[in-house]
Amino acid sequence: MKILVVEDDRFHASFLQDVIGEALPEVSETLHVQDGLQGEAAARAGRFDAVVMDLQMARRNGIETARTIWHERPRTRILFWSNYSDEAYLRGVAEIVPTDCVYGYVLKTATRERLKLVLRAVLLDGQVMVDREMQRLRRRTASPRHVLNDSEYAVLLDLALGLQDRLIAERRGMSLRTVQNRLLTLYDKLGVSDEEPAVPGLNKRVRALSRAITTRILNVEVLETAQRDLEGWLGEQGR
Repeated sequence: MKILVVEDDRFHASFLQDVIGEALPEVSETLHVQDGLQGEAAARAGRFDAVVMDLQMARRNGIETARTIWHERPRTRILFWSNYSDEAYLRGVAEIVPTDCVYGYVLKTATRERLKLVLRAVLLDGQVMVDREMQRLRRRTASPRHVLNDSEYAVLLDLALGLQDRLIAERRGMSLRTVQNRLLTLYDKLGVSDEEPAVPGLNKRVRALSRAITTRILNVEVLETAQRDLEGWLGEQGR
C-alpha cells in the first residue's frame, strides 16, 4: 500500500508520517510533498492508493487538489486532515467526491489514537468517516432554521462571485423568480432580514456575504474553487 502525504507544515507532516507508520504496517511507501500542485503531480506519477491531505495550503488548496486527483483516479481514498471545522469545507468536499468513493475528514486536534483509528478505517477498511468533534460543532452552531440547502448554497456562491440575478438563473437552470426567492430565504437564514427595521439602507447582498464568511459557511478556499468553476462555465458559454 502506498500513501501520499500532502502537508505544507513540516512538523505536522513528520508527525503524520510517524502515526501512519504505527497505524498502518501494511504501508510499503509514504511520500511527503509540501503543497497541492506537488500533490497532484505526485499522485499522477506515483499511483498512490491513498492520500492524507491538509486543506489550507499555498498555491493549491486541498479541495482543488482532491478534485484533480479524483478526476484522474476516482478510486483514490483521501483523508482530509485539517485545523478547521468550517461548514464550507464539508460542503466543498461533499460537492467534489466521486460516487462511491471513500474519504474522511479529521481535525488536527484529534488524539493520536483517534487519528490512528481514522487512518485505518478510511484508508484500509474503506469507511467514510467525519470527525465526531466536527459533527458536535455543527450541531451546536446550526439549527434547522439556519441550515442552507444545496440550492440556496449554490445561489450564495454565485452571489459571492458577483453574479447578478439573471446570470445566476441562467447558470443554475432556475427561473428569475426562483433565484429571487432563494435570495429572500438566504437573507432570512443568515439573519440579514432581521437587520432591516433597525438599520435601513444596508446592501443585503453584501451583508449576506459578510454573514456567510463570519459564520464560516464560506471561506477563501471554497471561493477559489467556485471561481475556477465559474471560469470554466463562462468558457463553455463563450464569454
